[in-house]
Amino acid sequence: MFILKKIYCRCFQQIFHIAIPFLPYRKPKILNGVDELPALLRKKKADSVMLVTDKSIRGFGLTSRLEKLLSDEGIKCAVYDNTVANPTTDNVEEARQLYLDNGCQAIIGFGGGSSIDCAKAAGARIAKPKQSLEQMGGILKVRKKLPTLIAIPTTAGTGSETTLAAVITDSETRHKYPINDFPLIPHYAVLDPDVTRTLPPSLTASTGMDALTHAVEAYIGRSTTAGTRKDSVKAVQLIFKYIRRACADGNDMKARKQMLYAAYLAGSAFTKSYVGYVHAVAHSLGGKYNTPHGLANAVLLPHVLEEYGETCERKLNKLAIAVGLSDSEAEDFVGATAFIESIKQMKLDLGIPDVLPEIKEEDIPELAKHADKEGNPLYPVPKLMSAKQLEQFYYDVMQTEGASNE
Repeated sequence: MFILKKIYCRCFQQIFHIAIPFLPYRKPKILNGVDELPALLRKKKADSVMLVTDKSIRGFGLTSRLEKLLSDEGIKCAVYDNTVANPTTDNVEEARQLYLDNGCQAIIGFGGGSSIDCAKAAGARIAKPKQSLEQMGGILKVRKKLPTLIAIPTTAGTGSETTLAAVITDSETRHKYPINDFPLIPHYAVLDPDVTRTLPPSLTASTGMDALTHAVEAYIGRSTTAGTRKDSVKAVQLIFKYIRRACADGNDMKARKQMLYAAYLAGSAFTKSYVGYVHAVAHSLGGKYNTPHGLANAVLLPHVLEEYGETCERKLNKLAIAVGLSDSEAEDFVGATAFIESIKQMKLDLGIPDVLPEIKEEDIPELAKHADKEGNPLYPVPKLMSAKQLEQFYYDVMQTEGASNE
């Protein structure tokens, strides 16, 4: 990366770091179950709401308890269940129209990050009907109060229930871009472990690794605060303790609840301190190939941490100490290596692959340019990299001829 661009990136990041105490960050209020929602909506004088979800979640019956609760309380519920993985601009416009057609006064995002991001983006378009999502892409371009926004995560991973970001894919170009502004932070987060009970082990694993990526990238970046460091460390500790239990037994409600809380903490941390190149690369893969975001993060995480090298060894060693992999007497390199190796072992234990076979070599330069555009200058990474340098991560996880996807 050219020296002038490096200087620009670091100055940009430092300005945002200095501004953190003066910006309107907030944490969503936590509700412990969907049964608390009717009373909340009555308090908000909302007698018509839009529920944003997807067909598989609704088909599994996960929304039925909430829909019945609302019906029994006389609250009209318009359901938009066409959200796809990596929600599109078409999804957002369809949801917005449903909201308007039914005179809704609140939005409930029910599902993984895709449904919640779709709900956020729909809220942004409702608040700013004359501005396109593309025009709102980037940082601080919404600037309007959204309708009451409630997030019910069915996966413990995305952290979307706490963040100021929504990631949307353009339906025509397939380019994936984030929208970042404070009004997108949900007003309420419902952490109900019962709605995660039927999540398959593979999704429990990849979304849990997504939360781990959020916590780690937020912690090792150069824009942390005492609060984000505390939230990150606690999230990492909870994930190391409970992710295997949650994957092994979907009915382990303690593990499920603790993973939800870990995702909430990790989301709160990266909302302020941002993420890094793992996310930038993963988003490019999601936009091009529809690669599930949590899976892409899980596969990429150890590669990116290794490439950061000594620039994040001290912080990785602190995380290793926090989860019992190192101690204060160990050299930073030793603890950092132990932490990265433990992530590799976690992936192995959870059945997460080492490669993403959909990656095509001829696409890599374009993918890396998208990652570079997203990550630089926004993400305060330990080590700055150019688009050309980022290309290596795609090669690291690309299926090579004759290689196994195990």
